[in-house]
Amino acid sequence: MPRFSVIVPAYKVQAYLHECLESVLSQSCPELELIVVDDGSPDACGAIAEEFAARDPRVGVVRLERNEGLGPARNAGMARAAGDYLLFLDGDDTLTPGALAAIADRLKETGEPDVLVHDHAHTLCTGETVRDRAAVQLTEQGPAPFRLEDRPGLLRLPTAAWNKVCRREFVEERGFAFPPGSCPDIPWTWPVLTTAESIATLDRVCVHHRQRRRGSAPHPPGRRHFDVFEQYDRVFAFVDARPELAVWRPALFRRMIDDLVTVFTRPDRLPPGTRAEFLRTARLHYRRHRTPGTPAGLRARMRHTVVRLGLYRTCRALRWVSNLRRSRAAAAAAEPARALRSAALRLHYRVQLRLPLRENRAVFAAYGGRGYGCHPGALEQAFRTHAPHIRTAWIARPEHHHTVPSATRRISPGTAAHWTALARSKYLVSNDGFDRRLVKRPGQILVQTQHGTPLKHMGLDLRERPAASGDIDFDALLKDVDTWDYVLSANRHSTLTWQRVYPGSFKTLAYGSPRNDVFQQATSADVARLRESLGIPEGSVAILYAPTHRDYRRTQRSALDLDRVVGRLGPRFVVLARAHPRHGGPLAAGTTSPRVIDVTDHPSVEALCLASDALVTDYSSLMFDYAGLDRPIVVHTEDREAYEAARGTYFDLRDFPPGAVARSEDELIDIFATGHWRGSRSAQLRTAFRARFCPYDDGRAAERVVRHVVFREPGMPPVVPLEERHPVPSAAAALGRSPLASVQQSTGPLTVTDRL
Repeated sequence: MPRFSVIVPAYKVQAYLHECLESVLSQSCPELELIVVDDGSPDACGAIAEEFAARDPRVGVVRLERNEGLGPARNAGMARAAGDYLLFLDGDDTLTPGALAAIADRLKETGEPDVLVHDHAHTLCTGETVRDRAAVQLTEQGPAPFRLEDRPGLLRLPTAAWNKVCRREFVEERGFAFPPGSCPDIPWTWPVLTTAESIATLDRVCVHHRQRRRGSAPHPPGRRHFDVFEQYDRVFAFVDARPELAVWRPALFRRMIDDLVTVFTRPDRLPPGTRAEFLRTARLHYRRHRTPGTPAGLRARMRHTVVRLGLYRTCRALRWVSNLRRSRAAAAAAEPARALRSAALRLHYRVQLRLPLRENRAVFAAYGGRGYGCHPGALEQAFRTHAPHIRTAWIARPEHHHTVPSATRRISPGTAAHWTALARSKYLVSNDGFDRRLVKRPGQILVQTQHGTPLKHMGLDLRERPAASGDIDFDALLKDVDTWDYVLSANRHSTLTWQRVYPGSFKTLAYGSPRNDVFQQATSADVARLRESLGIPEGSVAILYAPTHRDYRRTQRSALDLDRVVGRLGPRFVVLARAHPRHGGPLAAGTTSPRVIDVTDHPSVEALCLASDALVTDYSSLMFDYAGLDRPIVVHTEDREAYEAARGTYFDLRDFPPGAVARSEDELIDIFATGHWRGSRSAQLRTAFRARFCPYDDGRAAERVVRHVVFREPGMPPVVPLEERHPVPSAAAALGRSPLASVQQSTGPLTVTDRL
């Protein structure tokens, strides 16, 4: 018999469910069962729950055929529960370390009460945790257990199921269950507290309750919050049927008014145009359940007056005055000097926003206007191929216009054409972001492609990394997230990370990496031309060296002495050195060897990948792209501790590397000199890495995105399974037999195919 039954309904929480379940299973109290209820979730919640159940016998999974809602999902979990006490968690909440042990000790200390109320903290989308202000009611001083009349202040606590532990036999004897609809905790909490024979408190934060951003929660703002009226009808029906509970009617009535005013005033609760209706309904419920007793305090009397009289216009006027004051203060603080051109452009943009949207226009941008490429470049080409009726334009600074294909219109940022394109194009595609002053129009579709699979911390995770976050305005970042309709993902790791660090209402398109389509489409002749254009000597082994940016350094430098590396490896090796865009100059500056070729200014990193035989990198996301080529990857992690401290990574590359790992320059040289860089062990690691991070990269990712976004054809064309794809041979094979062949004799010669 388990001590605790922890019940976790899961619906559209795939980005957080893993952390939630781990927080339960890692508790020091082993006497538990974890019941995960897959509430018809359309994402990976069910699969995640099954994975946990397969590895830990304490985990049970209940699957509902369709989405029933939080209340019925909890009821389904209770029907399966066998523990002494029931504990509820939402799928994006977590238990704090040692929480169950502390709860078990307090239960034993207070004589196994019917209900134990513990404290919680809100986990904001920024990562901050804020303890509830009503925690003073949870003091453990005084006799325990007790009844509610001894501590009526508990009625001020949140009406939540996840801040209480209930004895299962007590719940079953009273026939308590959660109702359907929104706000099911209200008709659960009040009957439980008012009828419990024994209650205890625990003044300890046991649960971190996640506050999801507006738009990122499973259920967006809607009429579901009108359910609060029906839920309070259930509460008063329960109380009225039991004369002994009549003493609680005034307190419950005051709490109902507080909850109704909270729903009405919160901007993320009610959809536009429904506030007046909500206040009218609240006025009717005020009259229906009104209980004698004057509310204490001026603020409480004002709330009751607003609801009793239905003063919607008064509330709206007060809100308008408050907004007007804020806008005047912002205008006074703005720069007094405005350039005439800027004013004219703002006026031009406002005019364009009022003109009809152009259904056949799409505008693209990458890296803040640095040039054509990355995922937006692949999608722009796919738009012209698969949706030729849509005219495309590319936003780039004038010095990068030469990188844009001639078939694509070139637009300079900050011009009238730029603002016209942003205002009137139906499709907006970028891997970085458009101007912060962008006004997202109804009907516009914004596709955020991101830069690649995340290894280093991104988004809101950088709030705790000041060396890496720099001058990021996280409020502006979240406003930008609210404009995204689609976010591209190359794998499950990316999907879960993007949804967590960029919380929003966007839809994730797990279709692969469009920029990597060229890896499956290029021919041997294409590769030969690339190597020749880069000046790679015939018969050489080309190593692409592409380190990432170091946030903890003021000035960037190469972690390797490239002259020494090529000198030790011998004449058959050539290094293509590519600096990160934030490096501030060429990576090979100061090198003297002709076998070190600086390719920092090359417009296409995909072309460099195709032209090379192996990749040497550290923490760059380029390794995830390169894995799709199935060519050797060597990771150089000489400064791992410093990088982890400054930026942090989502997993340790030493535990799951894409190939051989070198901790120093000498180890790197040894890996290439001995052939370990392309040995059987490196191949095994690369295969596992590729299967995990490149499941959809079959050469048609961009086409799938276009068909979904433009033509509403989800998942077309189907993904070719990894094992059915043609292998990609080494780039050196495109030029025939080379000195590389002597290094490869242990595993057989390379085969040359027409398609890479």
